[in-house]
Amino acid sequence: MTNEAFELNGELVPPGTRRTIWIPVSRRYTAGEVSLPVSVVHGRKPGPCLFVSAAIHGDEINGVEIVRRLLKRSGFSKLKGTLIAVPVVNIYGFVAQTRYLPDRRDLNRSFPGSAKGSLAARLANTFMTEIASKATHGIDLHTGSLHRDNLPQIRANLDFPGSASMAQSFGAPVIMDSTTRPGSLREAVQALGIPIVVYEAGEALRFDEISIRAGLQGVVSIMRDLEMLPAIKRKVRRIEPFVARGSTWVRAPESGILVSHLKLGARVKQGQTLGLISDPLAEEEIPILSPTDGVLIGCTNLPLMNEGDALFHIAVFESLAPAAEEVDFFQDNLDPST
Repeated sequence: MTNEAFELNGELVPPGTRRTIWIPVSRRYTAGEVSLPVSVVHGRKPGPCLFVSAAIHGDEINGVEIVRRLLKRSGFSKLKGTLIAVPVVNIYGFVAQTRYLPDRRDLNRSFPGSAKGSLAARLANTFMTEIASKATHGIDLHTGSLHRDNLPQIRANLDFPGSASMAQSFGAPVIMDSTTRPGSLREAVQALGIPIVVYEAGEALRFDEISIRAGLQGVVSIMRDLEMLPAIKRKVRRIEPFVARGSTWVRAPESGILVSHLKLGARVKQGQTLGLISDPLAEEEIPILSPTDGVLIGCTNLPLMNEGDALFHIAVFESLAPAAEEVDFFQDNLDPST
């Protein structure tokens, strides 16, 4: 069966072709249009329509590189269905190297948006109308916020049809079974009946090679499991993700200088010292103790702390040892230095 032409923003993409389409978003006050860059790869044969989006938060750039490497891959001549790749959704924030839009709104709290609303609402509405509404599946790529690092992880509502299989296919070592936040892209896409997973990895405004490799591998793995791309013929040891039954943030008990040598993926025990908060004169050191057994999946990279600042994000598992071992295998397998 031959595929039909795919339409996006009034442009037709014939089967077996690839096209870059610029979707107008707004006009700059200095004149000139701001447009959303979209790459459409349309297979010769019908199949799922997957969108892959990045930089909804403009400073989260690992996903931009994941999409760039995805589009450089060979083998799309065998693609079934359609890939809609949107490397930079928040164009304004990406150019300004900031999380937010010029109106200081968080785009990921502005979905599904409105054609007559704020700048954030209009951009969200454009994405939903032109991209999400045409898809059967979605992957949204994120990183930690400024000065905060995330272990590669998938966040999804595992009770939503199709999301659990996508989360497992991605192959990140940790899956966070989480409900959607109001105004998020994930909430808006699920409201359309479309399964979507969110990939979180790395730190804002930094390229992290392990996070990028894992993200690229995960997107391709989902495409293979959706039969958009041919399956791998050789046997490959796949990551067996563990679903966290919860997580907790450990916060600074006092203001001061944080001293810690823990690395992402570290296994921690309840009562273990995670770090110390000290004053500049070293007159007092306050230990920070882990409230639970678990795996470190997020941490701050900034040593200067105010009381109450989030320091360590610990995921909790039913069985800690196997989960920690899978995280170790994942990091060793993707470490560029090995």
